[in-house]
Formats: sequence, C-alpha cells, structure tokens
Amino acid sequence: MDIISLFSGCGGLDLGFSQAGFNVIWANEYDRSIWQTYESNHPKTILEKTDIRNIPSHNIPDCIGIIGGPPCQSWSEAGAKRGINDNRGQLFYDYVRIVRDKQPWFFLAENVRGILSTRHTEAFTSILNQFRDIGYAISYQLLNANNFLVPQDRKRVIIVGYHEKIGGYFQFPESASKRLTLKDAIYDLRLIEPNKVKDKIVNSHNKIPNHEYLDAGYSSIYMSRNRVRSWQEPSFTIQAGGRHAPIHPQANKMILVEKDKRIFDPNSPQPYRRLSVRECARIQTFPDDFIFKYDYINHGYKMVGNAVPVNFAKFLAQKIYIDMKHYLERGTCEHLKALDSAKQMTLMFPV
Repeated sequence: MDIISLFSGCGGLDLGFSQAGFNVIWANEYDRSIWQTYESNHPKTILEKTDIRNIPSHNIPDCIGIIGGPPCQSWSEAGAKRGINDNRGQLFYDYVRIVRDKQPWFFLAENVRGILSTRHTEAFTSILNQFRDIGYAISYQLLNANNFLVPQDRKRVIIVGYHEKIGGYFQFPESASKRLTLKDAIYDLRLIEPNKVKDKIVNSHNKIPNHEYLDAGYSSIYMSRNRVRSWQEPSFTIQAGGRHAPIHPQANKMILVEKDKRIFDPNSPQPYRRLSVRECARIQTFPDDFIFKYDYINHGYKMVGNAVPVNFAKFLAQKIYIDMKHYLERGTCEHLKALDSAKQMTLMFPV
C-alpha cells in the first residue's frame, strides 16, 4: 500500500509506517541539512527537496495515504505561539490542499500539544472543518508516546482522517501493557564513552555512530528545572536542540536551592553530561543502523528531536494498516464503528 510523506524530517514517522507494512514512495523535506540523512536511510523513497508551497499536487504520486507533521514551532507552548498567524503555522493549509487534491483513503498528521490550547481553538477548529469538508471523518487525540513503547514522556496531538467512502472513523489503539524506561533504552551504552563536541564534528571514531554529546554551558532556564531522570523512569521529552537535551541518568537528580533555581549535586557519583545524539535517538526508538548525517552536532539533535518516535508511529500505523487492508480486500470496513454522517461529525477523544 503506497503512501506519501509531507514535512518528512529525517523520517521517524516514515520508518514506523514502513515497519507496519506501508510503502513510502515519495517524501518532501525543505531543510537541506536533513536530506543526506533521509536519503541514506530511506533509499527506496523519492525525496522532493523543495518548499511544499511550490509543489503542485499533480506532481505528487497517487497514493492511498498521506502522513506528516506540519511544522510545530508556531503552536508550541514554549514558542511564540503565533499559530496560524505564522508562516510556518499556515503550512497546515498546504497539507489540507494536498489531501484535498489527492483524495487518499486516509491521512495522519502529528503536532505538539499546544495546538489544543485555548488561544488556538478557532484556528484548530477551522483546520479540522476543512478536512471534514473535503470528505474525511476526523479523529484526534492527545497521546503520550510513553504509552506506546517509547521510553520518554512525549505528548503529541494525532489527527487521523478516513475518507468518507471507508464508512467509518479511526479508533485509537489501546496503550501498550508495558512502559519503557531509560534503562530499557540506553543502559548498554553506559559502558561506551561518548565523544565531547563543542560544535562541529571533527573526528568521530566511536564504534557507536552518532554517540557524541554537546559539551557546552547550561543556561539559567535549563538550571531552573530538574533535568535528570533515573534509570527506572522514562526520559524527559527529547527536544530539537543540544542545549536542552536531558542529563544522562548516571548522575544524581539536581538540587533545588530556591524557586526556579537548581544546582548539580556535588556528591553525584558520576559526572553530569547531556545525552548523546545516539542516546536521544535510542529514546526516540530509532534503530542503531539508522545513521544520522551531520557536520554540526546541533543538526543531529535537531533531526532526532523533531522526529516522531518510530515505535509510536508504528503503533498507530499498524491499526491503520489493518483497517485499510480490510477495505482493500472487501471494499468495506464494516468492522469500524460507522458514522451517522462522515461530513458532519468530528470525534474528540478525552486527553
């Protein structure tokens, strides 16, 4: 079953869907610092390297599904929060445009939890209504990736649309019975010393690819919160930058000295250091044979942090694959819960 990927990044979402049985035939990514990583890890996918706003829909292959995560900075709770008033936020309209023109059986879009904030209600509702008006039954939910075999707390909004001809809507899968931790993800790497890097990668001879970490100072904002979780806990959210990478669990948790101010414990048995790019990739559930290509370490952290965790993507994709396979074989999805009106109903699940 052929699908296409928009706003692909390094392809975490794409890899998860591939592992679930889909064939990602075409992808789009504008950031040139990501191209080499995407192409080397997805060699069978055609990568269109240009601004999505300049791509006519007729230049995109026909497909049964469209996946992707439009840029999230505009909706982020930590960012400027301009939402749809920002050029990056408006790229959601191009996602809608392509879905409208290609009319796939399904689409999946991922974004940050900030898109659900009150200040964005009107814009988010408008986006959902546009999908609904072009023939899709919409389901959306705020999910924590840690509930889906990802060893980090990472809350993201997932929007799934099923074409009205399918005759039903996407029902989100149940959480996995197991919760993964930092120990599950990176405990074996504790015996392999990572390389320290200030900025540009000069010589990286570590036997584990991408096992280098940013060796730089810590801002007052960073030191305002505990940034250390133990081996028995899931990681904090992996962010798209080295300066905000969590601290390795070998160290003690930070000590609160006053409101919004913490210090490193001078009695910690092991030193404090940021997680390496590879450790972050492990926490994002990328396999070790997925190699990130970059000359500057922050490009590595950015690619990893912006990605959809692979296991999370696979968990969602497996459910969609079953539904689409059923429709392909039988021309109906009577096993799905039917809608009274696919065009008039949007389903919001509790967060």
